[in-house]
Amino acid sequence: MQWIAPSAKDSATDTLEKRLWEAADQLRANSGLTSQQYSGPVLGLIFLRFAEVRFAKQRAALERQAAGSRRGSRLDDPAAYHAEGVLFLAPDTRFDFLLKLPEGENIGSKLNEAMRAIERDNPQLAGVLPKSYELFTSSLLKQLLKRVSEIPATLDYDAFGRVYEYPESSRSTGRRK
Repeated sequence: MQWIAPSAKDSATDTLEKRLWEAADQLRANSGLTSQQYSGPVLGLIFLRFAEVRFAKQRAALERQAAGSRRGSRLDDPAAYHAEGVLFLAPDTRFDFLLKLPEGENIGSKLNEAMRAIERDNPQLAGVLPKSYELFTSSLLKQLLKRVSEIPATLDYDAFGRVYEYPESSRSTGRRK
């Protein structure tokens, strides 16, 4: 039998899985919530992280277009993002903005406001995003935001789809897959 080193994709998957389970373990230990109560809000943060990655790429493309155009900038026009299948994110709804909030802020309230604003600017999401972040303490949310920020933004496979497998497997079995 010959040992074969795991591919970079496998290493990235392992790292992602490890971080997700560490976050779930932290929530179980520190929040007093069940996996059903915290899975939606956690998935909402992961969703926002990946939405911001796509938003930033589109924003950079729009900045390049604006530099070479006399028509004016479309940087803050939601339609310029929607036309490319990208969600528009106002400055105070972006993951990096929320990550930089001080622990003294009511982070749960800020996250709920951000999710409402995202739904307002992206009508296809109306009523879909979680808005129960005030169930968590600000310090726990700050830790969770930091943990989610560690998920590599450069994953080149369907990491987001893979993330959605975790809450289902933990709910149905009560343990890791």
